[in-house]
Amino acid sequence: MRYDIDGAMLQTLLPFLAAAEDAVARLDERVLRSPVGEGFAERSHFFDAAGALWVAGELVHVEDLVLHDAHMDSRAPSHELTIAHSVLRARRRIWTGEPSWALGAPGLATLTATLGEGEGDAREPKRPEASAEVDEEGEDEDAPLAAEMAEIDAILARSQKLIDIHTGKTSASEQVAIPTARRNEDPLGLLGDDEWDEEQRLAEWRSVLPLADTLPPVLGAVILFEAWERIEPLRRQHWLGGLLVAGHLRARGKVASHLFSFYGGLKLVRHERRRARDRATRLQAFLEAMHLGATAGLKELDRLTLARTQMELRFRGRRSNSSLPELADFILSRPMVSAAMIARHLRITPRGALNLVNEIGIREITGRGRYRAWGII
Repeated sequence: MRYDIDGAMLQTLLPFLAAAEDAVARLDERVLRSPVGEGFAERSHFFDAAGALWVAGELVHVEDLVLHDAHMDSRAPSHELTIAHSVLRARRRIWTGEPSWALGAPGLATLTATLGEGEGDAREPKRPEASAEVDEEGEDEDAPLAAEMAEIDAILARSQKLIDIHTGKTSASEQVAIPTARRNEDPLGLLGDDEWDEEQRLAEWRSVLPLADTLPPVLGAVILFEAWERIEPLRRQHWLGGLLVAGHLRARGKVASHLFSFYGGLKLVRHERRRARDRATRLQAFLEAMHLGATAGLKELDRLTLARTQMELRFRGRRSNSSLPELADFILSRPMVSAAMIARHLRITPRGALNLVNEIGIREITGRGRYRAWGII
């Protein structure tokens, strides 16, 4: 398969490429100079992880992902939530590594070996933390087994699908309609090809890297993503492609202030354009995703800057050892926070955390009766 760009194709893509390059550059410059840049970078991990599942056809609430990441689940996590947490962990690992680490052989080996779908949560030691709903009353005894139970539920669901297929309850057209991301979840190959040489496919994808390095950074990134979509190197971690796109932008120096949220923009592009047969339409859709993701990032940055200014008015003139400035930074780094999360971060009591929340004046979020939290809305 060829992934190079001829002159006619480049002329077709130029308007989309120019808009995407400009928006991505402006976002990087603003985040680099913004006082809320670190908080924005951390929040992006959560929203992009949820966006990756959205693109795959699954809905994961960002609030649930935040609680799961803090080991404060208000209910047993679903299989999709554990996958989203794997995406979150992979983004953090890429961000903490060297700019070119993720695209190298050691980086890919680490990401594919240690951050498999749902596996990372099971390998992490689980501490029986207080849930967001009962953070002042007791511990959630089911938390240590939550990931294992979710994995069992996912296996049962897949088994039921296989039974439905073989008993005729699922039609042939419905079998064909199984999305690529779902086929990649089948570890035994029962719904797809029996032969799937991931090492060979990864090597084929990496062979596109030299071409991507000769192109403008944003265009090279979308070429890499198109190659990832067509080659499908990994059966159970198809979401890794969008993260490697962000890694490429960072390695080329295009986005140095944070790890770009590619899935956050891709979910705003219609499925028909993302999966179009025409290559030019697909590449235009991916470039548009870059532009939309950067534009959404600029709006989010404005929102966080305004929120920080309003919070600063609350603790201006306070004593130098006040916990309010540190609380403001923590609030900006998460889509939402609970009293237990604040108490753990600031090393104070839950009652003290509630008092600080009342002083800083952020809006309360009601979690459908499952948790009580606060955030910048």
